[in-house]
Amino acid sequence: MTCRVSRAACSAAFARGLFASLLAVLAVAPAPPLAAQCDDCVFPGDTWDVLRGPELAEHGWDPDALRRAAAFLRDSANSTGVVVAHKGRVVFSFGDIEELSYLASVRKSILAMLYGHWVENGVIDLDATLEDLGVDDIGGLLPIERLATVDHLITARSGVYHPASNSGDNLAEAPPRGSRQPGTYMLYSNWDFNAAGAVFEQLTGRDIYDEAQAQLAIPLDFEDWDRSSQRKSGNLTVSRNPAYHFWLSARDMARIGHLMLNEGAWNGEQVISREWARRIVSVVTPLKEMNPPRRRDGYFGYGYMWWVFDGPRVRGPFEGAYTGRGAVGQWISVFPALDLVIAHKTKSAYGRTTSWSSWQRLMELLFDAHGVEMPGPYPWAGEGM
Repeated sequence: MTCRVSRAACSAAFARGLFASLLAVLAVAPAPPLAAQCDDCVFPGDTWDVLRGPELAEHGWDPDALRRAAAFLRDSANSTGVVVAHKGRVVFSFGDIEELSYLASVRKSILAMLYGHWVENGVIDLDATLEDLGVDDIGGLLPIERLATVDHLITARSGVYHPASNSGDNLAEAPPRGSRQPGTYMLYSNWDFNAAGAVFEQLTGRDIYDEAQAQLAIPLDFEDWDRSSQRKSGNLTVSRNPAYHFWLSARDMARIGHLMLNEGAWNGEQVISREWARRIVSVVTPLKEMNPPRRRDGYFGYGYMWWVFDGPRVRGPFEGAYTGRGAVGQWISVFPALDLVIAHKTKSAYGRTTSWSSWQRLMELLFDAHGVEMPGPYPWAGEGM
């Protein structure tokens, strides 16, 4: 792993953090590793296994159709890096898959993964309220807002409509402050997500980026991890809680997706518990309850900071599928029915944006390359997200 700190230093940091967490709770004997969701998946080591030429056809992929996907990305999209992994082998890549760039709101899906260890070891109580934890913000929270729990934060159902330190959410369409009981109304709000990050650090005593290194970068052998590139941002005169943005490469994004495909298992070890991996990508807010109401004319519900395909348009390979997604074209999309992971990024520093329609077309081309038969129209047929 070229994590730009030595493996020994990385391992030592991980050991110190893990030891500290174990001292903080009652130790229990670890459960034996669980079988991976993808029974015949392989796992990348220092590098990914890349299929080429005749190997693609042997694994059910049409090289000519993949070339058409590459031509589409080259000529009609703004994608800067794409990695497609099928059962743990790369079948398609495009652009610079090593370059680190900003993942926007995919950060939230990563944080959801990090929560699991600490929840299951009793360090984080999802039922603790903001009042219990002494959480406040500039200008104060309302009494009803203080009743929101940690679980409400990480499912975007807090009912707290205090301004966030960064934009890129639906707070402009929020109900009046104090008008919703916590847990009853989903709204995609960066206040919730940023507060979830602050609460994580408060309760664990761990920096989010150090924890991402310990829980993900080291055990998954990230190829391009750079701890020094990770940094928080936001207008702290608006809210005390900054955004915890990540800078990752496309090929390391694909490792995250492959971990989730395998329900937290990685090469015989349970990096994230199967129960937590399943929980965070299960529907908490179904499509029919998404807010603002215009989101109900789509195909996503919401889980624990992951977008989950949901609703009557979801069929075939989209059943059970989910994605982390971020502004200007960041996605970690997982299709368990196909044992498929698609990591897509668009480097925002280039002033480029990959549209929803481009992402949708790429899905169609990739599914065609794998001979996927849809039992009906694609979820986006005839609608605009």
